[in-house]
Amino acid sequence: MTKKTTPGLGELLRYVGELVEQGGEERYRALDLEYRARYTPVMRALAAGAETVTEIVALSHLTQGAISQSVSLMSTDGLIGHHPLDDGRKNGIHLTEKGKYVLAKLEPHWEVIFRAIGTLEHEVGFPLLQALQDTAKALERKGFAERLREAEDDR
Repeated sequence: MTKKTTPGLGELLRYVGELVEQGGEERYRALDLEYRARYTPVMRALAAGAETVTEIVALSHLTQGAISQSVSLMSTDGLIGHHPLDDGRKNGIHLTEKGKYVLAKLEPHWEVIFRAIGTLEHEVGFPLLQALQDTAKALERKGFAERLREAEDDR
């Protein structure tokens, strides 16, 4: 007989993330979009005026590696292009005509997503987005590694 275990925080976050992405991917197919859910942080950041990977990272709170991978895939898919910036040190990122078309179809969908999040929060009786934002801020102040060391010391 297998011993039942309680999933950890990382496992639950990944699982919930997978469930959300699966639903998003299904909806993108229904909208007849060649689009991956992982592109959303980049698209939203570009729509908000970001122009570099560094700016996208700052707006999305994702790692530079994750954003760089998405940018590379988006470039291959023809959603974004690159252009030189005035400072000459970095390349800027911009939406192509295809990217602008996809963005125009996504923006109303994002409104639907946030309404769906609202109904999910109502169902679970808890402000999930706020709780995750607060959790991220707490972990920025004191990382999980430090918290693990403190918990180890408290044994």
